Amino acid sequence: MEKIVQNAGRNALGEFAPEFAHYNDDVLFGENWNNHDIDHKTRCIITVVALMSSGVTDSSLKYHLENAKKAGVSRKEIAAVITHVAFYAGWPKGWAVFNMAKEVWAEKESAADARAAHASQMLFPIGEPNDGFAQYFIGQSYLAPVSDEQVGIFNVTFEPGCRNNWHIHHADKGGGQILICLAGRGYYQEEGKEARELHPGDVVNIPVGVKHWHGAAPDSWFSHLAVEVPGENGSNEWLEAVTDEVYGLLK
Repeated sequence: MEKIVQNAGRNALGEFAPEFAHYNDDVLFGENWNNHDIDHKTRCIITVVALMSSGVTDSSLKYHLENAKKAGVSRKEIAAVITHVAFYAGWPKGWAVFNMAKEVWAEKESAADARAAHASQMLFPIGEPNDGFAQYFIGQSYLAPVSDEQVGIFNVTFEPGCRNNWHIHHADKGGGQILICLAGRGYYQEEGKEARELHPGDVVNIPVGVKHWHGAAPDSWFSHLAVEVPGENGSNEWLEAVTDEVYGLLK
């Protein structure tokens, strides 16, 4: 992440209160906001909560709401944060902050905003459009190689509603695949079984010879690491697409 640089203190109070301006620009923002013990998105949320709890609803709160949006906080997330804090800090404060948040998140969340919010939850990049395998997917997916030595590891990201075709991993010995879920909500399904909902931290072990598919939930981006288990004469057999009828049974 780029280093945060702030000059508001010097611009407003440089001559009148240079020491205060120094603390604001160089210490609060220059040092504290650039400390990575807390990720930037979390720090933005904490700051909004602190200001709301203190009853601060002026331009400084709007600045930090805008900062939170830039950090990937979605409209749904900020609404949940304000609602939760209102129970503890006071309902009128919740109303005041909601009125300001509605202005900051006035426009419907764009695909770019949704992608940024999803990317902020991951250590690995989303990567490039997965054009090489596009024929085996419904919807847009992205691919980011993580390692191609010893074991192949790839970060695969699915836009909402995107899923790959039914497929089977083959190998004479060993082989198969392991999915490690990173962010968002998705599904994995083996033929003849109910779909399994996936969340960050879930792990799926896929043996050879099992027909299956995986992808995002209809309303959520989804990313997982795909770990290629070493095997002899390994290959993938791509089959038919997951129909809207089958996919439509998911929630």
